[in-house]
Amino acid sequence: MKLPKEKQTSLGLYVTSTEAYEIWKDSPKKVKVLDVRTLDEYINIGHAKMAWNIPGFLQTYNWDAEKNCFSFKMNDDFIKHVQEVCKPEDIILVTCRSGGRSAFVVNLLDKLGYKFAYNITDGFEGDTVTDPESLYQGQRLKNGWKNSGLPWTFKVDPKLMRVPTHR
Repeated sequence: MKLPKEKQTSLGLYVTSTEAYEIWKDSPKKVKVLDVRTLDEYINIGHAKMAWNIPGFLQTYNWDAEKNCFSFKMNDDFIKHVQEVCKPEDIILVTCRSGGRSAFVVNLLDKLGYKFAYNITDGFEGDTVTDPESLYQGQRLKNGWKNSGLPWTFKVDPKLMRVPTHR
């Protein structure tokens, strides 16, 4: 399967949500699941039970007319927080909503010396349904952690979160 350019990384390490869960189950002390979505996404949409939330980006309130959404800016505390949680030799499975922001983060981790960072290409919510005949056309109900029957929760464990100090 050919990945869209926005999901490709410099390390070239890719897993689906299901594969990521199996890797984590085999070595939960060595493998970190890193959720780089915003705090609001992590809390209100849910998250993998074992996932660390270190937002890679913070949502702004500036409307991006081209993308038809509010824009994001890089979290100034991201690198510091990742270095508190992850060692360069750890296997890091990075997720976001659908694999784009996580690819960006994997590329950043590569530059910081993390060589075992995988992009979870279907993310937490998955890809959008693209069947115009489907009642679910345009909704994120195709693959992804949440749609694959993997363990997830709305419960927040503050020990697994690194909250940005700058907004």
